[in-house]
Amino acid sequence: MFLYLVQHAEAKREAEDPERDLTEKGRQDIESVAHHLKRLKVQVRQIFHSGKTRAQSTANVLAKHFKPPAGVSEAPGLAPLDDPEIWADRLAKMDEDLLLVGHLPHLGRLATILMSGDKEKSIINFQMGGAIRLRRMEAGQWAVDWMIVPEIIL
Repeated sequence: MFLYLVQHAEAKREAEDPERDLTEKGRQDIESVAHHLKRLKVQVRQIFHSGKTRAQSTANVLAKHFKPPAGVSEAPGLAPLDDPEIWADRLAKMDEDLLLVGHLPHLGRLATILMSGDKEKSIINFQMGGAIRLRRMEAGQWAVDWMIVPEIIL
């Protein structure tokens, strides 16, 4: 199983947009990342996001490129301060490739708990609009396959 973790792309400041939709740069960045991931033949069954506008907009751009059969859905447990154990437990029961669009510190803690079992360590330096691919190995352990950030593909 592959798990793709994507931090939402750059969002507007709350003073500028209370909903915090993506900036123009954020939209360009996630479009570039989506094009690159498509060239890598990334396929996912479903895309989940936190429900926050910036995550939903990021997920919708990705969905436009990947056309996941099960679509795009808001899912509980992906907010910035949610407990990463929620998704670690869900993922243990899943076997189809997924993409999660979320926020820090949650994504960092989720990646860390999947790879090390300790959500307090810091293993991955996520960047806005960046994507990481984790692969589930034997015995439920996860490992990093690769990471893409907007700056390296522009």
